[in-house]
Amino acid sequence: MPEMPEVQGLVDFLRERVTGLRVERATIANIAALKTYDPPIESLKGAEITGVARHGKFVDLATAGSAPAGSAPADSAPAGPAPADAASGPHLVFHLAKAGWLRWYDRLPQTIIRPGKTPIALRVALSDGSGFDLTEAGTKKSLAVYVVRGPAEVAGIARLGPDPLDPGFDRDVFAGLIAGRRTQIKGVLRDQSIIAGVGNAYSDEILHAAKMSPYALAASLTDEEVDRLHAAMTATLAEAVAEASGKPPAELKDAKRRGMQVHGRRGETCPVCGDTVRSVFFADNSLEYCATCQTGGKILADRRLSRLLK
Repeated sequence: MPEMPEVQGLVDFLRERVTGLRVERATIANIAALKTYDPPIESLKGAEITGVARHGKFVDLATAGSAPAGSAPADSAPAGPAPADAASGPHLVFHLAKAGWLRWYDRLPQTIIRPGKTPIALRVALSDGSGFDLTEAGTKKSLAVYVVRGPAEVAGIARLGPDPLDPGFDRDVFAGLIAGRRTQIKGVLRDQSIIAGVGNAYSDEILHAAKMSPYALAASLTDEEVDRLHAAMTATLAEAVAEASGKPPAELKDAKRRGMQVHGRRGETCPVCGDTVRSVFFADNSLEYCATCQTGGKILADRRLSRLLK
């Protein structure tokens, strides 16, 4: 699943290439992917793209009017999501979900898209002949496309928590968000209404960097553990965003995999201590961790076989 660093990489890439171009056409190939009907998707035709922003894991292309308020220029470091703006044109917003991706073309293919016969969910043609497809692999289709008057009209954006790369997201803000939550810290990190942009992969990486069990209860963390976790979160995400910066979409997935210390590395050697990276499997995903670094050597039981060890 694309998470904040990869989505920010896409935003930076698109901002540099599409700002100032007009949308020639936007074609939906998978009607289930389009979650809105007013404004109609046809309203994008002829609209000038004025800016590109990130909200959590959502990508927001603003048209006409002004660029999204708070959007960083292409040559500046991203500092979290942009708030809703008052642009007069519609916004094209999308969320890539678990198996979606963006395929960029300097020259957009002229082949006809046949609904139901292609992984393409949306094709956008731009005025200079370039464009992009939103694609989705697998049979479970969750990629979502919205055409709205402002990003706050997207329910998933409206309920987002603060962005961990926002300059105001300091240790005290983080401590306030997790205080009193008697839920496992991995689930807290992944909850988009608490913290925006972190998913399964980077929550594994953050917890490994913080030397913390994924099953630790948020409410039980000591002040020192909160300090350590906040530092690990901001450093891990900032490094991943820096690694994604400047890379085209086709290279972002491989860059993400190369940067992972434990996520997706079951059976490999932990680069910190040399122990074996282990997994716990759930219904539709898994978590990875190092027992030596994170649980004092304790092996966490697999949900498929037995109850979780506390």
